[in-house]
Amino acid sequence: MFERIAELVIRRSRLVLVVAAVAVALMGVAGAGAFGKLLGGGYDDPASSSSRALEVIDKKFGGETNLVLLVRTSKGPVDSPEARQSGLGLVTDLKKERDLGNVVSYWDTDSADLRSQDGREALVLAHVKGDGTARDENAKRLIDAYAGPYEGTLTVRAGGGAAVTSEMGKQSGEDLVLAESIAVPLTLVLLLIVFGSAVAALLPLVIGTIAITGTFAELFVLGSVTDVSVFAVNLTTALGLGLGIDYALLMVSRFREHLATGTEVADAVRRTVSTAGRTIAFSAGTVAAALGALLVFPQYFLRSFGYAGVGVVAIAAVSTLFVMPALFMVLGHRVNSGRLPWAKSGPTDPRLPMWGRLARTVMRRPALTALPVLAVLLVAASPLLGISFGTPDERVLPEDAHSRQVASELSKNFKGNDDAALHIVIDKPVGRAPLETYAAALSELEGVAHVQSSTGTYIHGRSAATGTGSAALGRPGAQQINVVSTLPPKSTAAQGLVQQVRAVTPPTGTRPLVGGTDAVLVDAKDSIAGRLPLAVTLVALTTFLLLFLFTGSVVQPLRALVLNLLSLGATLGVITWIFQDGHLSFLLGFTAQPMEVSMTMLMFCISFGLSMDYEVFVTSRIKELHESGEDNESAVVHGLGHTGRIVSAAACLLAVSFFAFGTAKLSFMQMFGLGSGLAVLIDAVAVRGILVPAAMRVLGRSAWYAPRFLRTFHARYGLSEGGPGHAVVTDSPAESMYAKRTTEV
Repeated sequence: MFERIAELVIRRSRLVLVVAAVAVALMGVAGAGAFGKLLGGGYDDPASSSSRALEVIDKKFGGETNLVLLVRTSKGPVDSPEARQSGLGLVTDLKKERDLGNVVSYWDTDSADLRSQDGREALVLAHVKGDGTARDENAKRLIDAYAGPYEGTLTVRAGGGAAVTSEMGKQSGEDLVLAESIAVPLTLVLLLIVFGSAVAALLPLVIGTIAITGTFAELFVLGSVTDVSVFAVNLTTALGLGLGIDYALLMVSRFREHLATGTEVADAVRRTVSTAGRTIAFSAGTVAAALGALLVFPQYFLRSFGYAGVGVVAIAAVSTLFVMPALFMVLGHRVNSGRLPWAKSGPTDPRLPMWGRLARTVMRRPALTALPVLAVLLVAASPLLGISFGTPDERVLPEDAHSRQVASELSKNFKGNDDAALHIVIDKPVGRAPLETYAAALSELEGVAHVQSSTGTYIHGRSAATGTGSAALGRPGAQQINVVSTLPPKSTAAQGLVQQVRAVTPPTGTRPLVGGTDAVLVDAKDSIAGRLPLAVTLVALTTFLLLFLFTGSVVQPLRALVLNLLSLGATLGVITWIFQDGHLSFLLGFTAQPMEVSMTMLMFCISFGLSMDYEVFVTSRIKELHESGEDNESAVVHGLGHTGRIVSAAACLLAVSFFAFGTAKLSFMQMFGLGSGLAVLIDAVAVRGILVPAAMRVLGRSAWYAPRFLRTFHARYGLSEGGPGHAVVTDSPAESMYAKRTTEV
């Protein structure tokens, strides 16, 4: 297949470039509309109890509270005649908004829960209508219209889920612009340093641009038919630029290497596509397999990263295999044009002495060199023993964000946080007596401030005065019960309360649905934990199969899986130490909190996929040399000598793309950028530079072992550097003779 690709591109290079240019233009037009199709949120499981409770509340009760307006008087208490008049005017205006429902305030209910302890602030609760993008747009319009001074006597600030989502979407766009303004120029400078040629340095950016543009078009199409998270854009830009550079770097390096030996341009293209092109195809397969595992999760936040990840990998690989060789044919030796002053004018030795010497040293003393590295990685992974998980809330925003400030005021100055209440829905008729008994039992749970239902308000198992909006909680065919607690939202105790509420015996013949912020978190954790074994199994099996088809060995895939899990554990451990335990928070400006469960899963898949990316880069060259007759030690030393510079340069360039997101003000985007960048560097230096040669030395001849029936299978169907039917060379004379006979047959 790769030989056919090479021949096609050699014969029709200019046509390939014209078709690519037209395709990029069309994708650019489509991709420009992607941002209007993408949504915030997406962290919950649509099939969970909390999600189904929200659906019932939206359908039968006008929607749960997702907008909280914190209103402060300029002077005097909220009960003063002037403040009350202005407050009632604000509520009247809000009730006229067609995009708002269930507007409830202190001034029309006199509920003590909606007044601050100092009497200077009051709450207005409401539900912003709409689905997805419409709700986000409605929230933004309403916040812009009402936040700020009102009638000279009140000051309004917006909070709640809708406000948080709106601010997160806005901040995400600003973070993306800042990150790319840093990453792109810095990447270009590093490419100039690596290649020493202006033309060669620009080629990887071409592939990165195509990958990003094409994936934006894909997101536009998918966003038109299903829910796609706005944060998929961040992954698209970081991974598109990084992988485009990775793949193009390998192709350009191999092409220039062939030219330096006097090979004709067309032959150099053939050899480059047949070797580096095959490596890139397998590398893309392993990365896509890791990111594709995200599609098994029901949360569209995670699925969106699967859509974007698989798309950007596929587009980067395809464009590298077709566009890059076509550019080589057109440019020829001009690929070295624009040589910079520090670059050598003559051919350079592709084997970087440092990496070759390092590999040789490690293989001579594997225990002495590898054990300290293993110890460091295990220590780095140790914070995982205390890891805890959460979902994004206002704390991921900077401290000056209005919705975060409102949330802080609610927790400090109000008795019970109605915005964070648990919402219990019974979607069928219930008698008054059973409903009273059930609500009273709920109010007896530890940490519950009070319980509201259509039959009244309950405190410590007893009925109190009718609470806020109690009459609105009953419908002929359904009942809603609000459980307001004094527990910090998303705390361990608050999550425990969800389980206690679900354990209370409900009215006979009913199956209540429990929703609310804490219930969403509990259900999200359970949902991801339930699908995690399937995702991990799929990643492990597909990776094992691809690496076996590539190497013909069953030991190499196992060795790769073990070493990659080591580097992944170290990465997640360090990130847990930073973002959950709060170290470096003074420097990065975030608030320590439990690890965001979806983003942690994303980092796992990205880090694993990129580790396999470099695994294929290194193993392909080692295998190529091993099959040419070199012994195991020589093949590893020379293979790392060939690929060490490419892998280290690619890792640095890719890390720059990720580390640029360390400037983000959204803390989980900081976590994503720093974690992914750190994973790349740990893998490139500690794993590829030290642990791989040490493991190959310890394994010896068995590194290339496969049972006889699998050797036969690989000889016929394997896709190694030599293609199907290419013999598997081993250090065993018997195995080599068998492979030779199989090839001849």
